Amino acid sequence: MKALVTGASGFTGGYMVRNLLDHGVNVRVLVRSQSNIDMLKSLPVEFSFGDLEDKDALRDAVKDVDVVYHIAALFRAANVPDSAYWDVNVKGTENLLQASLDAGVKRFVHCSTCGVHGQIKNPPADENAPIEPEDIYQETKYEGEKLALRFYKEKGLPVTVVRPVGIYGPGDTRMLRMYKSIRNGRFIMFGGGDVLYHLTYVTDTVEGFRRAGESDKAVGETYIIAGEQPTTLLRFAQIVADELGAKPPRWKPPVWPLSIAAFLCEKICVPLRIQPPIFPRRVHIFTHDRAFDISKAKRDLGYSPQVEMKQGIHRTAEWYIEQGYFSARLHE
Repeated sequence: MKALVTGASGFTGGYMVRNLLDHGVNVRVLVRSQSNIDMLKSLPVEFSFGDLEDKDALRDAVKDVDVVYHIAALFRAANVPDSAYWDVNVKGTENLLQASLDAGVKRFVHCSTCGVHGQIKNPPADENAPIEPEDIYQETKYEGEKLALRFYKEKGLPVTVVRPVGIYGPGDTRMLRMYKSIRNGRFIMFGGGDVLYHLTYVTDTVEGFRRAGESDKAVGETYIIAGEQPTTLLRFAQIVADELGAKPPRWKPPVWPLSIAAFLCEKICVPLRIQPPIFPRRVHIFTHDRAFDISKAKRDLGYSPQVEMKQGIHRTAEWYIEQGYFSARLHE
């Protein structure tokens, strides 16, 4: 068995590579020449250099490959034009699908996002919940989904779509700001924190991907991969505070001033190609319910999350401390 992993130099892609190696799969990685591949160099993988817009590189990358795990994407960079999202998340995905079809790949696992469902009005949402993308990232990820399933229905490429929820764990720094602000007593819980919050520890996420790539039942199907159950944003912050020896958030102002500030920041910064300090989709954490039903993945794939939230938060905090992002827990 040989697998190709795109986005292998990233957080989730790196864990995907290690999961496959642990299960005896030969792994080839598609990475850009400018990517940081230091972590991959210590692993027994085959390198293929190129990007999703380079059709010749893609043909080489998929040669003699059984399964493609397509994880690479342009992820929520606010200082690039919308066309960049279409080039990578849609056109790039189509290029890889076509190369995989031509090469006779036996399974194509496409990484989408639960964000395509937008705000969940009747939680928990399953795979059949309304599709309501709210930004260019979610919109282009859904277009990528549709392309993948079209290649299955019209051209016979065995495709599986996976929609993961928010992924966290050691190696990811997207939550670092929240951890730091909670530790320092500066985290502000806009709106009170009653919204539902659903995450998946990264090793559970990639295990779901691998199972999707190996199950015959998964061909032509879409699966939500998430942790066992959601919590509230306030409860999540309280667990982080307990882990770091800090006090839970005390300030709970209304969210509307933050929403206005985010809207203005985006309108000013994006045309200037400046990364805004805050933008509307970052505010959604305080306003949007995110809760999902993983029954289908459990039934078809035998998926079962192994890392519960307290344990995942602990492991992530340990990594932040080891990396020197903050000195130690306050009670140490």
